[in-house]
Amino acid sequence: MKRLFDLKFTALFIFLTLHVFSAAAQSVGKIAGKVTDKKTGEALIGLTVKVQGSTKGTSTDIEGRYSISGLTAGKHTLIFSYIGYSSKSVSDILVKASQVTNTDIVMEESEGNSLNEVVITASAKQESVGALYALQRVNVRVSDGISAEQIRRSPDRNTSDVLKRVSGASIQENKFLLIRGLSDRYNTTLLNNAPLPSSEPDRKAFSFDIIPSNLVDQIVVNKTAAADLPGDFAGGVIQIKTRDFPDKELISLNYSASYNTQSTFKDFKGGKRGGLDFLGFDDGLRAMPSSFPSNRKNYVNSSLDQRVAYTKAFKNNWGVEDYGAALPNQSVQFTYGNSYILENTNKFGFIASLSYRNGNSITDQTRADIEQIGDESFSFTDDVYRNSINVGGLANFAYAFKNSKIAFKNIYNRVFDDAYTNRVGVALEEPNFDNRNSQFQLLQKSLLSSILEGEHSFGNKQKLDWNASFSSSNQDQPDLRRVFYSRPSGSSEPFKASVNTGSASTKNAGRFYSDLQDYVYAGAINYTHPFKLAELDQTIKVGALSQYRTRDFSARELGYVRTTANAESESYLSLPQEQIFSAENISRTGFIFDEITNPSNTYDANVLLNAGYVMLTNELAPKWKLNWGLRIESYHEKLNSATVLGTPITVDNSYVDLLPSANLIFSLDDKTNVRASYSNTVARAEFRELAPFSFFDFESNNVIIGNNKLRRSRINNFDLRFEHFSQGGQIFSLTGFYKQFKNPIEQVFNQGTVAASKAASFQNATEATLLGVEMELRQRLGFIKESDFFNNTSVYANLAIMKSDVKLDRQLFANISESRALQGQSPYLINGGIQYNDNKWGFNVLYNRIGRRINIVGFGRYESSDFVYEYPDIYENPRDVIDLQVSRKLFNNRADVKINVGDLLNQKAVLYQDNNHDKKYNPGSDQSIRTIKYGSNFSLSLGYNF
Repeated sequence: MKRLFDLKFTALFIFLTLHVFSAAAQSVGKIAGKVTDKKTGEALIGLTVKVQGSTKGTSTDIEGRYSISGLTAGKHTLIFSYIGYSSKSVSDILVKASQVTNTDIVMEESEGNSLNEVVITASAKQESVGALYALQRVNVRVSDGISAEQIRRSPDRNTSDVLKRVSGASIQENKFLLIRGLSDRYNTTLLNNAPLPSSEPDRKAFSFDIIPSNLVDQIVVNKTAAADLPGDFAGGVIQIKTRDFPDKELISLNYSASYNTQSTFKDFKGGKRGGLDFLGFDDGLRAMPSSFPSNRKNYVNSSLDQRVAYTKAFKNNWGVEDYGAALPNQSVQFTYGNSYILENTNKFGFIASLSYRNGNSITDQTRADIEQIGDESFSFTDDVYRNSINVGGLANFAYAFKNSKIAFKNIYNRVFDDAYTNRVGVALEEPNFDNRNSQFQLLQKSLLSSILEGEHSFGNKQKLDWNASFSSSNQDQPDLRRVFYSRPSGSSEPFKASVNTGSASTKNAGRFYSDLQDYVYAGAINYTHPFKLAELDQTIKVGALSQYRTRDFSARELGYVRTTANAESESYLSLPQEQIFSAENISRTGFIFDEITNPSNTYDANVLLNAGYVMLTNELAPKWKLNWGLRIESYHEKLNSATVLGTPITVDNSYVDLLPSANLIFSLDDKTNVRASYSNTVARAEFRELAPFSFFDFESNNVIIGNNKLRRSRINNFDLRFEHFSQGGQIFSLTGFYKQFKNPIEQVFNQGTVAASKAASFQNATEATLLGVEMELRQRLGFIKESDFFNNTSVYANLAIMKSDVKLDRQLFANISESRALQGQSPYLINGGIQYNDNKWGFNVLYNRIGRRINIVGFGRYESSDFVYEYPDIYENPRDVIDLQVSRKLFNNRADVKINVGDLLNQKAVLYQDNNHDKKYNPGSDQSIRTIKYGSNFSLSLGYNF
């Protein structure tokens, strides 16, 4: 009995002890933040931070960051001191139990040579506002940025959502960024100061939705150049910096589920799936049989019996599976991170994150085209069923010691996009034909980026930073399958597959395989040396970069043909698609493969970019600052391929570009700047645009062909900006910009193209111009009435109005109008919204609209001095998009619940030809080319921080 009592007593003692320690641990919190120079915005390293009335204290690290833990809940005062700067006392810093209070500080240099100590006092609220002003005000470039604090207060889950808030920016397809209405070819992305490869191998674009917003420390969109930025942009350079040192142990789990009005719980169809599809990997179901010859020559030189055996080896996976009701789209993300103080105040930190997303979408699309103006050539309805898997991971490690920091940052993303398209409609010919087409398409895309970077600070604020990076991007398209059935309209006879005798067509009945692999190796080093000249601040920065990129692409095209025009193979044509290519129909007298792969289906390429720069930032007078410099970029690109007939094609281009830039800043006061900027930049062709490879686009019904004669574009950029920063992150800015393009790259239809058979390629126009005005306003409503509701409510809007004009040489482009807008360039862009955030509740409404823009450039002919369209330009019609969100924090701010409504209005996306030239879409008189309805999205997101 006594033993039982002792056990109970011991258990009670342990429980009470753990409870006391737990309670004690939960009654303390932490203050963390960053300290910067008010004038330059540079981090202050080794600055002393002390807690008033306590022995606790620390010093700032290489990034100017500090952290003090073990503070009791309540208000505290911190003292900041640094040689050559006025000390600062910041009071009323509220510490909450088990939470981190973020307090960023701005320090001012002492005036004159006075030995008397000057102490500046401020409240925590005033100081956090001042830090935000300093970051935006002192940037030498025209830029718009979003800090980690703004991201934390926003409702956004991924980086593409965050970027919607940047002035003059818009998101296309929920993930691609457009700046100032310019297409993605004119943007460049840097992740942790290293070049990031495109996540889309066929375009210069990055899918920003793969980076979770809670892992982002800062986003800056630079709209003007400086010598230390890459020279290949005209829209913007997007700099994304991910977190490395969490302020405290971070364990978070996020889950979301969404309902789409167009897709969820509707009948979902698709091709047969493999056992690993749900993880984003093909298990070999769609792989080319290992017994199949490795090249076309070996196949066509085989005997007929061998070719029959090779064809039979392919799986009969032409059937359409019914997967029942489409489930809601779901995603989950787990994040863990921590930081540790080691000996001599050295610090080690890491953050790791895993994410998984599984979604189903169904889109109803209409498609049409014309034989000539007013005469449609076909009218189709497409049902597109798409299952998308997205798997992502991020792992960042950092170690800070003395005045140095070394970090190793990695990001991986994999997209598995499996789509089935069912197309029905009428080919309007003489006679007309009813069509039934099917396409099965899997795209597997992966992206890996690893960066090793270092920062080192020396005496007198000198800084050396460097990075070495490796990136890999892959796109695998295994077993793209198409089959085409038709019959005379009004006929009761069965539909017949379009399988030819003799030469095959993968457009009508066949399989297509392709694989694309990119590797990017890069390294950079930068040195910054600040100094004084006549008591004015000056800085010189020099640096160098080297980047080597390779690509290998190969494709195989296999089309079904009838070996002979006999009754047996004729009878097979009316079989349904799940039976027509079964093994018993592959024979000497039935169907067989005709490999139509040609030498242009393969290419390899590489590019070597070497760059160096010198940049100076001169304080000309107390209110005047000039940033100027010169960047030199040596760019050597090579590509090897061949024509359809096998004639070798070699691209070997070398460019050495001198890229000057200058940014002049006049500060009317601490909150107001006037900026003037000039820069010369370039835009280069992508490998896919240079390669002669031709591909039939099932969606547009066009053939896309590269052009090995493309040259890089040169752009002159001019900007003039007025900006005023007010309290609480408020801003008003007005910017005028003008751009001159020489040899801009445009996608156009080739000469000789007719409406019934269109082939598009890429060409250099002669020149182009872009003129625009951009306005941004972010305003809190506290001026209406001093209350918590109005102080926590903000309205924001940005408006861009633009006009572009492309000039083409009539002799070289006899079938294209010599003057028009840039392809993909919007004439206006509107973003607006209202946001409310307090300690518990959040509400956000976003509005977006983009002006109509050219999607595909049309063609025609000149009659005397007038251009007559045979196939008018295809325009993208504007859509009004409204997004809503309501959020609520729970459990002492450890959890949050968010309800999102995306694309509330669910307006159709329309591509059309403006037949009556009234610059708007009229369903009755204009030619509709494609319409899509994506549906509205309703989602519930749950997050918890452990």
